[in-house]
Amino acid sequence: MSRAITIVEVGPRDGLQNEKAILEPAVRADLVRRLEAAGARRIEAVSFVHPKYVPQMAGAEEVMAALPHEAERSRIGLVLNGKGYDRALGTAVDEVNVAMSATDGFGLKNQGLSVEQQVQMLADIIAGRANAAGQPGATPSLSATLSCVWGCPFDGEVSAGQVADLVGRIAELGVAEIALADTIGAGDPWAVTRKVEAARQAAPDAVLRLHFHDTRNTGLANAYAGIEAGVSVLDASVGGIGGCPFAPGATGNIATEDLVYMLERAGYSTGYDLDALIQTARWIGEKIGRPAPSALSRAGGWPK
Repeated sequence: MSRAITIVEVGPRDGLQNEKAILEPAVRADLVRRLEAAGARRIEAVSFVHPKYVPQMAGAEEVMAALPHEAERSRIGLVLNGKGYDRALGTAVDEVNVAMSATDGFGLKNQGLSVEQQVQMLADIIAGRANAAGQPGATPSLSATLSCVWGCPFDGEVSAGQVADLVGRIAELGVAEIALADTIGAGDPWAVTRKVEAARQAAPDAVLRLHFHDTRNTGLANAYAGIEAGVSVLDASVGGIGGCPFAPGATGNIATEDLVYMLERAGYSTGYDLDALIQTARWIGEKIGRPAPSALSRAGGWPK
């Protein structure tokens, strides 16, 4: 169990976007710095969405301006469409993560695009990247997240075939890393295994990343199943905060400190400082006006 597991910290984006408290860009940048001090090397720092729909993510450019580039650290910006991608290019993000959906229902609600329109949107972004190759300035790397892989709040169950088809099409466009997201926390460990296997068969050369919400208390069990299936990159949110404004009833991601504790106890390497994570979870709880829901922020690590 000595293999390394990469945990992509998504608290500053997915964590904060569904909280009632709206934090200023300076506070969100401070959260990024605290998480990086605790060991985060890849961190979803901002989302380039319209503040009318997600006011918690307003001021993405200000957040990035407060975060000068640092070697061996990657700040990720989430985008929903080409306009968001263009905004991201105007900042110092190291990676752009394009959000997509496995279903028409969620895609239309979340970004006003059907599945087919989302695939075309991604193709257009990639074509634009190709045209920009060789121009001054580094182009950020690109990944894609496929939402509602284990269930959609509007369309219901999602089959492994649906997931495999989309993962294959995304990989064919040249996307090297594809995240499978349980946006509403509907998955179970056995379904995780089935869909990871289906995705791997559809895109054997792609890096798979997993993104779990703990809505129905299966998040860590699902993470375990993903790791047992060979996945080595998982998303998590400090304190277990967050959710999706367009997924009714969805709660936060699995908590970074809870995941780190489980993995480190088992002998896996994450590169995180557990005590610093717990302190950061408690700090962000104070900022959003409620205790962070993670188990470790309440109980602490073990042994003491």
